[in-house]
Amino acid sequence: MRGFGLVGTKAGLHETVLDELGTKITSGAIRPGEVLRIDELAERNGVSRPVIREVVRVLESMGVLTTRRRVGVTVAPRAGWNLFDPRIIRWRLAGADRERQLKLLGELRGGVEPVAAALAAVRATPAQCGDLTRAVVDMSVHGRAGDLAAYLDADLLFHRTLLAASGNEMLAALTEVVSEVLIGRTHHGLMPEHPNPLAIRLHADVAQAVQSGDPSAAERAMREIVTEASAALDGTAPHPADLR
Repeated sequence: MRGFGLVGTKAGLHETVLDELGTKITSGAIRPGEVLRIDELAERNGVSRPVIREVVRVLESMGVLTTRRRVGVTVAPRAGWNLFDPRIIRWRLAGADRERQLKLLGELRGGVEPVAAALAAVRATPAQCGDLTRAVVDMSVHGRAGDLAAYLDADLLFHRTLLAASGNEMLAALTEVVSEVLIGRTHHGLMPEHPNPLAIRLHADVAQAVQSGDPSAAERAMREIVTEASAALDGTAPHPADLR
């Protein structure tokens, strides 16, 4: 039993240091080209050298750090980072560059999710159609109640199901990217107390179009969802009554 506790503690230390170092690098507090010393990082974070080495290995796998003989551990240029890694997205959303990151992610979603919706209208299974509908119902219920945590769960289910229903594994592989956007909006207080009814209505339109096998309608409604989400972040989202 003690062994399990020790492993859990080590894993917790690893994740804590990884998040702290990753956030500092992605925020620019530690800049590209800066050389990091294992001993200094271990002392500064109050952990062992093996923990730091494991953190470095993870960041290397993400393209954030490079290790070379006689040079050491160096922060890599941003161009080499795996910007689709959910952890990098999460760290960037936690920094001062959040608005720009959300804008970039919104543009990415605009090029991905409408296409996925159109494909889903052709390829979705009955079970996936049912999941989309149930997600919309839950979004409506929790949105009216102001339960943002439950609303987020339903929203995540909707978008995860939609990407999977596209039948395209490349699109489905972007599920975690989209999820981090939705999670970040809620965790950083960027969602209103009661989600915009327009957003819920548009999700219902997508679900209906997918179930009806209407690719054009599904793509159009999904594009409006992305547009509404981006507009909500800069305060220009219209009220549902304005679109009637």
